[in-house]
Amino acid sequence: MKMFVVFVILLHVSQHALAVVVEVNEGEMSVLLPCQFSGFIPEDPTVMWTRSDLQPKSVHLQREGRDDLREQNQRYSGRTSMRPDALDSSDFSLTLRKPTKTDSGTYTCSITGGRKELRVTDIQLQVKDDQQEVTMWKTSDSVILPCKTKSDLPEDTTVEWTRADREPMVVHVYSSRSDHLKNQDDLYCGRTNMNEDLLRTGDLSLTLKYPTERDSGEYICTIYRDKDILRQKVVLQVKEPFLIWNIVLVVVLVLLVLLVVSGGLLFYFRHYFMSVYKVEVDSGVESVLLPCKTILRLPKDAKVEWTDKNGKVHVYENGSDRPEETHPDFKARTKIKKNLLKLGDFSLTLKYPTITNTYTCTIYDRQGKILMEKKVELKVKDCLVEVEEGAESVQLPFKTTGHLPVDATVEWEYCEPECRKVHVYEKRSDQPDKQDEEYRDRTSMNEDPLKTGDLSVTLKHPTDGDSGRYRCEVKSGCKLLRRKMLFLFFKERVQVQDQTGDIRNRSSSIDPTPLMADQSV
Repeated sequence: MKMFVVFVILLHVSQHALAVVVEVNEGEMSVLLPCQFSGFIPEDPTVMWTRSDLQPKSVHLQREGRDDLREQNQRYSGRTSMRPDALDSSDFSLTLRKPTKTDSGTYTCSITGGRKELRVTDIQLQVKDDQQEVTMWKTSDSVILPCKTKSDLPEDTTVEWTRADREPMVVHVYSSRSDHLKNQDDLYCGRTNMNEDLLRTGDLSLTLKYPTERDSGEYICTIYRDKDILRQKVVLQVKEPFLIWNIVLVVVLVLLVLLVVSGGLLFYFRHYFMSVYKVEVDSGVESVLLPCKTILRLPKDAKVEWTDKNGKVHVYENGSDRPEETHPDFKARTKIKKNLLKLGDFSLTLKYPTITNTYTCTIYDRQGKILMEKKVELKVKDCLVEVEEGAESVQLPFKTTGHLPVDATVEWEYCEPECRKVHVYEKRSDQPDKQDEEYRDRTSMNEDPLKTGDLSVTLKHPTDGDSGRYRCEVKSGCKLLRRKMLFLFFKERVQVQDQTGDIRNRSSSIDPTPLMADQSV
């Protein structure tokens, strides 16, 4: 009898060890329990998902392509679904919505034709309530989003970092022992990296460079290890530092209030306050916020002007915007908050920033005297794209929102030093007769780019002569809709002789930093 008990325990442990492990954090919208069937599907088939530790044990049942939930355990009511074409695709995977810790357990996927039941797979679901929180100041150069698992991972392990609090957004992908950034969102271009020896150490943490407030949110680290799917959540909070000038401003305000109370001065006063704020974004972002705030009380008839070296960028006066006064380059590209004088927030949203520039926010009273002035230095960074010598092709990425006008024109240009047409997409087709001869038969774009928003161009047979700055512009008539700057960084392989006399290869590259100093193409 004792031997029988030991055998049963060993059998249970072995089955548990063979089960595919799926991890998810409590609070996620859903989790997928994978089940792929490769055998013969019997007549009158029924696919069953069960949990042997529950009564009734039925989690989900699909009979001949239709759900049959009459005997479903009530704790799963309204929370499970399978593909309608599960039998045709042989994909019996189960989607479980709003997983909780009580959903943790071993799930069995099986199929039957009415006589014999065939177990397809066992899934061990682990619903965890632990999530890591990372808080840092905006002034830091980088932040590490932690994600660790057991060491000595298999070589086919895939790691995906994604944003969980926005629409689907790829942050970083590691697969087949190298990074795969083709589908990386432009927001993270050139700003992420992972450890080199991560498969051996199990440290799958992500380093995010130059974090800003818009990077705050929920990140998911998904690990595909053999058949296991493991997930870890990291919540990043980037805080604005309480700068010393804020303290000085509060002290000055208190002193001025005391003077008003004691001396009976005017209701409002002339205040000239100069500060410089620096903002840095990647080329190709849809918009950037140029901050300009104050806690001082300003008169209701104050005038707000945003300017740059060429003229007026945005004007707000008498309770409304004055677009007729702005420079043509900024038509329909700027936005400012309503009730801004009451809120004390004069920040400007600038769409499709293209070049490094300095903007000035100035507040005037009705006599034209300056009450406040702030400068914002905007730096628009080129996105680095690296390619090694001998590569068959390289993709210059540019992904934006879809639904661009059907009459829009997409132009890729090489601007080093003079601009030459690399690829032109116009009237819903490529225009090879408009591109420079050097790029004939060497470029291609995906189909229907205006609909998908994927404006990337593939350059075939790249050489070191292709290194330099590229610009993509999307226009509708004379109106600029989108623009992105890229820098192609060519890595050349050279041969060097070591001390033993053997010849070995080494990568050499040109530092692109000096060439990127002037962003205003």
